[in-house]
Amino acid sequence: MEYFKFVDKVVFEGPQSKNLFAFKFYDPEKVILGKPMKEHLKFAMAWWHNLGADGTDMFGRGTIDKSFGVVPGTLEHAKAKVDAGFEFMTKMGIKYFCFHDVDLVPEQKDINDTNKMLDEVSDYILEKEKETGIKCLWGTANLFSNPRYMSGAGTSNRVDVYCFAAAQIKKALDITVKLGGENYVFWGGREGYETLLNTDMGLEEENIAQLMKMAVEYGRKIGLKGDFYIEPKPKEPMKHQYDFDAATSIGFLRKYGLDKDFKMNIEANHAELAKHTFEHELRVSRLNGMLGSIDANEGDNVLGWDVDRFPANVYTATFAMLEILKAGKLSGGLNFDAKTRRASNSYEDMFKAYILGMDTWALGLINAAKLMEDGRIEKFVEERYSTWNSDLGKKIRAGKTNLEELAKIGCDQKYFEAENSGREEELQEILNSVLFR
Repeated sequence: MEYFKFVDKVVFEGPQSKNLFAFKFYDPEKVILGKPMKEHLKFAMAWWHNLGADGTDMFGRGTIDKSFGVVPGTLEHAKAKVDAGFEFMTKMGIKYFCFHDVDLVPEQKDINDTNKMLDEVSDYILEKEKETGIKCLWGTANLFSNPRYMSGAGTSNRVDVYCFAAAQIKKALDITVKLGGENYVFWGGREGYETLLNTDMGLEEENIAQLMKMAVEYGRKIGLKGDFYIEPKPKEPMKHQYDFDAATSIGFLRKYGLDKDFKMNIEANHAELAKHTFEHELRVSRLNGMLGSIDANEGDNVLGWDVDRFPANVYTATFAMLEILKAGKLSGGLNFDAKTRRASNSYEDMFKAYILGMDTWALGLINAAKLMEDGRIEKFVEERYSTWNSDLGKKIRAGKTNLEELAKIGCDQKYFEAENSGREEELQEILNSVLFR
C-alpha cells in the first residue's frame, strides 16, 4: 500500500524553487569541505514522533491520524507503521531511523508477549532494511511512560521495577543489534526526583550506574560495537533529572568509570531547558571528547517546555555545525526528535517539516564552512588569547611555575594595561556579512 501518493521523491531543486516538496538547500551530493553533504548530515527519522505522535497534548485528544488505515494497538498496525516509515524515508532520502521498543509495538500486559511482537515486527523491519538499504542508527527502551516507572526505572526505589527495566533494556539491545543498530541511547525520562525529602540520591545514582555497566557488558557480548549515549535533560518529567546537562552527565560517567563506552546525545530543546545554548552543550561535549550524536530539534523560549519543534533557526544550526566540523565526526547522526504542531495535521505536513529541518541543517553546514574559510572570527579568538603563547604563558600551561613566582611577577607590574576589547558587536556583524553575502 502507498500511503503518501502526493509525492514521488523529494529531491534538490535549489533556493529558487517554489516546489513545497523539494529541497532548497540540502543537496546530498554537493561537496562541502571535501565531503558530500550526505556524509556530513547523517539524518535519521524518529520512529516515535513521525509514526506515532498524533497531536495529543495535556488539554486534548489527538488531531493527527497515525492509524495508517489499521486499528491502532494491534500487530497489524505495528506493521503498517513499518510500511509507512520506510516509504517516508525512501521518498525523503533518509538513510537511518531511531526507535524506542514500544514505538515498534504496543506494550502488552505480559512482557513476554511484548517481546514476541517485537521479534515479529523486527523481522519485518529487517526485510525492509535489506530491500531499501536503510539502517538503524540507534535504539532505546521506553522506561518512562508506563505507571510502573512513576519513580524512575534505574533509579526506582523498588528492586522489582529495576529488574523490569533491565528486561526491557536487554530486549531493546537485542533488537538494536538484530537491526544493525550502530549505537544505543539511555534517555533517563524519569531518572530524577521531585523532592529530596523522600529520595536516597546516592543509592539512586549508584543503581543507575550499575544498570548502565550491565547494559554495556551485555551489549558488547552480543556484538554492539558502537557507542552508548546519555541524552541530557534538566527537567520534565521529573523536577530535577540526574542527567541535567552535558557537564553533569560527563561528570557522572567519569565518576562511575563509564566514560570509555558512553558519549553524549545532545538535544537542542534540552539545552534550552537547561538555560544553555545548543552550541554550548555541543562544545562541552566536544572538548571532553564525548560528542556522539544529536537530536535535531528546537524549543520555544516563549513556551518554556519540551516542545520538540522542527529546527528552523539557521543561526543555531550554523553554530552547531561549527562544533560538529571541529569534532571531525559524529559516531551517531542527526535524529529528528521533532514533531509537527498539533494543527499541522496532514501527511503533507510530515514531509514539509522534514524538508524544513533538513534544509535548515544544510544551511548550517554551508554557513559553518563559509565561516571557517573566512577565518576572521577564528583569527580574532586566537589573537585575543595570544599572550598565552608567550614564554610565560607556555610555562604556566605546562605546570612549570608556582604561585610564589607568579605573585612576584604580578607585584612587579608598574602598570596594568586594560584588557583589549572583546568586540562582540563587530564579530556579530562579521557573522552576518559572511552568512548573507
